[in-house]
Amino acid sequence: MKHILIIEDEQSIAELERDYLEVNGFTSDIAGTGAEGLQKAKAGCYDLILLDLMLPEVDGLKLCDRIRERLDIPILMVTARKEDIDKIRGFHQGADDYIVKPFNPNELVARVKAHLSRYERLVNRDKHDEIRIKGLVIDQDSRRVFVNGEEKKFTAKEFDLLVFLAANPNRVFSKDHLFERIWGINSMGDITTVTVHIRKIREKIETDPSNPAFIETIWGVGYRFIND
Repeated sequence: MKHILIIEDEQSIAELERDYLEVNGFTSDIAGTGAEGLQKAKAGCYDLILLDLMLPEVDGLKLCDRIRERLDIPILMVTARKEDIDKIRGFHQGADDYIVKPFNPNELVARVKAHLSRYERLVNRDKHDEIRIKGLVIDQDSRRVFVNGEEKKFTAKEFDLLVFLAANPNRVFSKDHLFERIWGINSMGDITTVTVHIRKIREKIETDPSNPAFIETIWGVGYRFIND
């Protein structure tokens, strides 16, 4: 049984999320503030976190960043803001997806199930031990990345996207294909997610992100991992 942490200061919304999750076979805990949420995240054993953007004491973006320092589980941001900049900031802090209030509870449950299912498959599937390309080492068993011997920290989705591209070198993939392949929730999200994650990956593995040696942009098409 999967265990979900709900970090939400509006009690009615938190209880709605909890009720729908429990009807669908999940267990859940609720934290009403950012400080309480961080404490529970550190102390508990959770499979996924639903994180409200606007929280007292510690806001959702800062909290997401602090949770990411310790946990590699899916984080779904819940926000009343529809502006793209807020969504992009959430992805920068390590969120895997977002859902905008007011939301359909069934859609929320569907996204939770999709992220849990995909995360479990990616973590537990058979893997080759390592991918080594020009000073870049990707250890798939331990989910660690090294660039010229220096370890770089990756979120779950950043790692999954990097592995997929590196395991399929010199092939061009569209944003839509990458979104469906990594997030597995076609038409339920925003493909700008892919652009944000590619930029974050480049910042970590490229010597000069503006002139990438690993992940090339094919304008009007998508991205290609270079292994020439």
